[in-house]
Amino acid sequence: MKEIELKKSNNGMAVLTAVCVLYLCALVAVIISGNVVLDILACAWMALGWILLLGLKVLKPQEALVLTLFGKYVGTLKSEGFYFVNPFCVAVNPAAKTKLGQSGDVDGGGSKPLIISQSSANQEMISRKISLKVMTLNNCRQKINDCLGNPVDIGIAVLWRVTDTAMAVFNVDNYKEYLSLQCDVAVRNIVRIYPYDVAPNVDTTGDGMADDGSLRGSSEVVARRIKEEIQSKVRDAGIEILEARITYLAYAPEIAAVMLQRQQASAIIDARKMIVDGAVGMVEMALDRLKTNQVVELDDKRKAAMVSNLLVVLCGNHDAQPVVNSGSLY
Repeated sequence: MKEIELKKSNNGMAVLTAVCVLYLCALVAVIISGNVVLDILACAWMALGWILLLGLKVLKPQEALVLTLFGKYVGTLKSEGFYFVNPFCVAVNPAAKTKLGQSGDVDGGGSKPLIISQSSANQEMISRKISLKVMTLNNCRQKINDCLGNPVDIGIAVLWRVTDTAMAVFNVDNYKEYLSLQCDVAVRNIVRIYPYDVAPNVDTTGDGMADDGSLRGSSEVVARRIKEEIQSKVRDAGIEILEARITYLAYAPEIAAVMLQRQQASAIIDARKMIVDGAVGMVEMALDRLKTNQVVELDDKRKAAMVSNLLVVLCGNHDAQPVVNSGSLY
């Protein structure tokens, strides 16, 4: 079902004024008129004239109202203004009372949608309006296994808006809950393709070749794929996904400590490798300088002892303690 935009003039104020004037005239006619027919017409108007007031609709910018007449979709009001429509038209918005963790529609950070009943008829009428503004959906964090089987906690924020009100209202039961569910599914489908950190022999692009893709290092690519996955699912609901961003990413608590130790061990190994490479270069430079400047002639045993001492000094975790050798080396 496609959206039909109603191009009505802002005639609500004129109708409201006319109804008020007719009520005043009917009241005056009942009081001062002696004509029975006129009195009957005036009483009938006073009893039924208020029905016209049900057709008055007020829309603010970036709001829409989907109207049905006896179950048939007649169109959507999308421009701001004060309108008069058929009094028997009913505004439809099945997601009016659904509160998700999103801007302008917040339930306090809960993970489940919150249903709130409206007490007054005016609030009920306002709640049936559909917002056309850009909304931010913050879904609750999910625990998902990456492609290596490691549990990962991840949260996303999705920028979205309604582009086709008829599709949003009639193609799905509740477009807000539908969007939230599709976000959860899309995140699971994409996260399972990637490892948390770069891992060997992992294909994240589907081309059959191993690559360096990871959740931590390729967050922009992952977010773009999540956005495309969500958009492909919610297009039939009249929703446009503008952007998706990863707001939280970490190992699950049960393996976080072990993975931290693994990262620390990897960092220590890399640091030690750098220290050893630098120490070997410094020893080579020292031997070359001693030989070039002819400071001292060293045989193989003395070179080996000097290399050993220099490596211990350069690669040790603590400051070296000097030992004075007053005797012979042999």
